[in-house]
Amino acid sequence: MEPEKKVAENGEEEKKEIQTERKRQLGGIRTMPFILANEMCDRIASSGSHANMITYLTQVLNLPMVKASNVLTNFSGTSSITPLIGALIADSFAGRFWTIIVGSLIYELGLVSLTISATLPQLRPPPCPTQENCREASSLQLWVIYISLLLNAFGSGGIKPCVVTFAADQFDMSKSKVEARSWNFFNWYYFCMAMASLTSLTVVVYVQDNVGWGLGLGIPTIAMALSIIFFVSGSPIYRKFKPGGSPLVRLAQVIVAALKKRKEVAPKDSGFLYDNKEIDAVISSQGKLLHTEQFKWLDRAAIVTEDDMKDPNFPNLWRLVTVHRVEELKSIIRMLPIWAAGILLAASNSHQHSFVILQARSMDRHLSSSFQIPPASLSIFSVLTAIIGLILYERLFVPIARRFTGNPSGITCLQRMGIGFTVNILATAASALAEMKRKAVAAHHNLLEHPTATIPLSVFWLLPQFCLHGIAEVFSSVGHLEFLYDQSPESMRSTAAALYWIAISIGNYTGTLMVSLVHKYSGKERNWLPDRNLNRGRLENYYWLVTGIQALNLLYYVTCAWFYTYKPVEEITERKNEGDVELAGGNASSNSKANNDALENGQLADTKS
Repeated sequence: MEPEKKVAENGEEEKKEIQTERKRQLGGIRTMPFILANEMCDRIASSGSHANMITYLTQVLNLPMVKASNVLTNFSGTSSITPLIGALIADSFAGRFWTIIVGSLIYELGLVSLTISATLPQLRPPPCPTQENCREASSLQLWVIYISLLLNAFGSGGIKPCVVTFAADQFDMSKSKVEARSWNFFNWYYFCMAMASLTSLTVVVYVQDNVGWGLGLGIPTIAMALSIIFFVSGSPIYRKFKPGGSPLVRLAQVIVAALKKRKEVAPKDSGFLYDNKEIDAVISSQGKLLHTEQFKWLDRAAIVTEDDMKDPNFPNLWRLVTVHRVEELKSIIRMLPIWAAGILLAASNSHQHSFVILQARSMDRHLSSSFQIPPASLSIFSVLTAIIGLILYERLFVPIARRFTGNPSGITCLQRMGIGFTVNILATAASALAEMKRKAVAAHHNLLEHPTATIPLSVFWLLPQFCLHGIAEVFSSVGHLEFLYDQSPESMRSTAAALYWIAISIGNYTGTLMVSLVHKYSGKERNWLPDRNLNRGRLENYYWLVTGIQALNLLYYVTCAWFYTYKPVEEITERKNEGDVELAGGNASSNSKANNDALENGQLADTKS
């Protein structure tokens, strides 16, 4: 019997080694052409269909400025809520790969219906070139647009939280491996997305303004179809992680277990808290979260009592959970204050793109006697600044900063976000100054009463704010994504990426509320945000209000970042000797007892004081 047992064990070990070798052969840099081609085509589709949508709503469907802006902001808010649904589906049972495919197909349906609505004359009102006494789109015509945008919102829910995390899954993103690389994955991911946006804001927007909306929306529809084909083509070589079950259920289990044991006294030595590597194997394949001293009340969920000792290998997870699962909840709680700072930032920026397009449409956009820059294409200056900024950040800023800080990344992602928040304030202030100049020139030439007249002021007066927004993107957006991916539990990374979009969603709805209140209470004679004639508004006052809100938000963020504690992780390194581990994220030597084999079977907590 003994030899047979050894043979069986050897067979199991060989199977594990074969599986491990197969996993090593999957993923890596060779998957990037498929994933990035998918995401770039998707970005061309999303940017191309929505970057100029304010023009379509106001110039083709004849909607008032505030109503059109609110429609787009509400849609953007909805499309930023759905990623949470998509992330929960991906992390719970579907996996990121299939969630991306289903989301892409739904998004394609939305683009097809949007293209049809722009092609058929009966689905839009009569043209109104003077923009005076225009007939607005009917309820039926608007509902076609709303359904199309809603399909896009649900489709993006499967794409947004999963693509960046699925791409990162193709690499070893452990702390030691990331520090050893000479490049930052998130920088280059964002760089590729910026290049796609640049294509969209030049070619697609030009076609929409100068050829027609049917073809202008047809190009993004074709691009989205190509993105699905590219993504599916790489399926055989992708590294696909098994979903670890619903993250919300695991978080709820920690809270319920802690409440049930609220009268228990936690042991002074965290090594006596419950640990079970087999239970946590699926959700800690890249390393186990180590015990921290924050939010110690939650540690009660990992106290082993006499009732729990009946079957310690398969406990009731609504009564007893592992330290790793407790630390998952702690990690999310620690991240929330930092995450919340992005809400007001998104609220402040939510309507600026729409308003800037309307400003640009009233200014001199000629590059030559026969060529004008499409208003929506001005965003290319923001994208170009971001592209150049990412290259300079990677090749110049990081090496210089590394000499002073000793950090392999140059600066931390929290410091990076803080710089981005600061530059955003300067960008909004620049927007206010540009609007003051625009109106001063309009008044000088007696054009305040002519909303469709071209003010003799170069559109390049808007350039500083676009460049500042591009610089802010390099720091705040990339830093925010990197922070959420790095500091979230590995089994919740799609959910964490969804938090990025949830912040934008709440910010967009908050922005809609801000614009509606300002429009309602800023007076009838000189309303800050008028329905038709922007020249008679006080848009600069709105920009100054937003600047003040951002300044307060920066103070809040700095306070939260100052007190933030990074998660400690026990990284598992791939070596021949099993059990080799590497500590990351801080000094965790006091947690060495958490690795004892005895704790895998559960131990009775020492409740003596």
